Amino acid sequence: MTTATQAPPTSPAAAPSARTLPSTPAPSLPSLTGLRWMAALLVFGLHVHNFRYFGGTGGRIVSWGFEAGASGVSFFFILSGFVLMWSARPGDRTTRFWWRRVARIYPVHLVTVALALVMVCTLPRQPRPTLLQGLADVFLVHSWWRPWWQTLDPVSWSLACEAFFYAAFPLLALLLRRLGGRGATALAALAVLSVLALAWTDAHHWWAQPISSFPAARLPEFVLGAATARLVLLGRWRGPGLEASLALAIIGYFLVPQVTDEYAAVACTITGFALLIPAAAVADLNGLPSLWRRRWLVRLGELSFAFYMVHLLVLRAGTHLLGTRPRFHLFTGAAVAVAAFTVALGLSWLLYEGVERPARRLLLRPARRRTA
Repeated sequence: MTTATQAPPTSPAAAPSARTLPSTPAPSLPSLTGLRWMAALLVFGLHVHNFRYFGGTGGRIVSWGFEAGASGVSFFFILSGFVLMWSARPGDRTTRFWWRRVARIYPVHLVTVALALVMVCTLPRQPRPTLLQGLADVFLVHSWWRPWWQTLDPVSWSLACEAFFYAAFPLLALLLRRLGGRGATALAALAVLSVLALAWTDAHHWWAQPISSFPAARLPEFVLGAATARLVLLGRWRGPGLEASLALAIIGYFLVPQVTDEYAAVACTITGFALLIPAAAVADLNGLPSLWRRRWLVRLGELSFAFYMVHLLVLRAGTHLLGTRPRFHLFTGAAVAVAAFTVALGLSWLLYEGVERPARRLLLRPARRRTA
């Protein structure tokens, strides 16, 4: 994953190449960590909108700003492919890679599953999963079948997609390392065309169930991120700069409410996101100005995974104090939303410092050599 340290300035031609520098670790990209926080914030805003904290004018403002917040998950998928390809270790064993992924996501996942179970057992009106639904959630296969979808901690459906991506990544990385710049560009274009084709078939009801949470349907976003990372690694990326890419991403974001189908939203934002992520990476590599590299934003980005996993549980628990769909006036709704945000952020800090970091260190600790 990216770190909070700033990468040293380099020229575009000096971008690290897996072909020429097989043993050199890729530079850190702190701007991507800052952007990850913004994506998590969009998802939080969407759920505040869905819980109807605001009514009247406030509701219209929140709807305008966050109705498309689910696209933050699409950003996560593209970013995941980019970061994994960027940091992939040549010659790394597949089992070792998978174990690092387990160490990255499973500790926080298991803790939030436990929190959700406590809520189910102690709070009224909480949906109670069956044993099979609970096991599917624990083992991150619940997004493959609609009746198992969104059990316990609902946002973990995206982790089931990520688990599928991780399973496929060693083969994808092998393919990309064999491809040159043209091959990686062709694969990126194929991924975009796949998203457009899936959006069209979903809009015309070719599928028996919604595909917006189906792991195989979200794979092209991950592939696109990995392909763009390969182009940056080869020094072959020729996309627009950070400001223009951000503008395109914002335009795509506000196009989402104009479509009616869930998966079609991916088609609106995929181009902007696919340009923004490598543009931020190139800005870090070349020492160009980047808002997303600010220390406080990078710190929040480090907390973003824990925040994403816990925030919906906080909002659900809040319904027992606030009622369902309270529709407060603007200032009351803002105060309640800030309170929920503060609680979720505090819990995410506890999860990061008390679970995510120490568990990752423990699970990835080198085995002690036995001495005779």
